[in-house]
Amino acid sequence: MDNETWVVEEGDRIIQKKARLGFDRLTDWERLVYSLWVADYGMRNAGDLSTARGVYADFQSVALHAAKILSLPTTCGAFELAPNTLQERYFDLFEAVTLGLIPAPAASGLAMCAG
Repeated sequence: MDNETWVVEEGDRIIQKKARLGFDRLTDWERLVYSLWVADYGMRNAGDLSTARGVYADFQSVALHAAKILSLPTTCGAFELAPNTLQERYFDLFEAVTLGLIPAPAASGLAMCAG
């Protein structure tokens, strides 16, 4: 399965859980994947993150917070970018960010992003 398909399918699973239990019941990893799904939805369907903000305004800050908790430096680096820069570089960063997420449920730790 390619990473784009993984984000769509995993995002759908998390959206269903969110609908049943609420956002507060999602794990940090699920919040991060949901935030990535929101960004991906905006970028692939409208070509911008404005659409993503219309779906979930806090996607970038929630993604950054979760990436810090999960000790995912590549993902931190992506979501730390200024919104316009993230939008410009989104597709270049997508594979590395996604690859960092796939094994994340097994990861633990509270290390923070550099900087």
